[in-house]
Amino acid sequence: MQLRYSFRLYPSRGQRAALGRAFGCARVVYNDAVRARRAARENKLPFPKIGALSRILITEARKTPERAWLGEVSSVVLQQSLRDAESAYSNFFASLRGERKGPRLGEPSFKSRKDTRQAIRFTANARWKLTDAGHLLLPKIGEVKVRWSRTLPMVPSSSWSSRTVPSGTSPALSSTPTPKPTKPASNPLTRTTRSALTWA
Repeated sequence: MQLRYSFRLYPSRGQRAALGRAFGCARVVYNDAVRARRAARENKLPFPKIGALSRILITEARKTPERAWLGEVSSVVLQQSLRDAESAYSNFFASLRGERKGPRLGEPSFKSRKDTRQAIRFTANARWKLTDAGHLLLPKIGEVKVRWSRTLPMVPSSSWSSRTVPSGTSPALSSTPTPKPTKPASNPLTRTTRSALTWA
């Protein structure tokens, strides 16, 4: 079982711009993955694997003038966006086969910059951390202020940041309980050390 807690971020003007770039790049990579899948279907070709998509849409794309700006954000954010597209297609096919409960899902669609909610995710590989000052240090974004509305009972296993219209950034940290939870600490930075941190 996973627990999810939401906290408010207060990024500076520069950090807001950096987060905006991350949201935009994640959306572009997601849409490129959907486009590649649709092109494969239309040409009656096998669906490209996530490894091939990562190489083409991220590694090689960042070397081109058209997509060089992808290098301005953490590669982990882009990888997780690819995984989101992969998960969306897995759920779509499971729905078609009747293996997924609930109403039948449609084929994954392109994301728009006008969407009312956008999100990015950092995994432990992104090497983000909570600082001694109680801030969230994010790669290529900086040390962001957080309003801790409650104490976390353990080390977060995942962390994600979402933005809603018209403005503002709301992050969420998720924590995977350990088999024997310890007593919550009075300081939000004091945790057990048996789980990892991630963005979603």
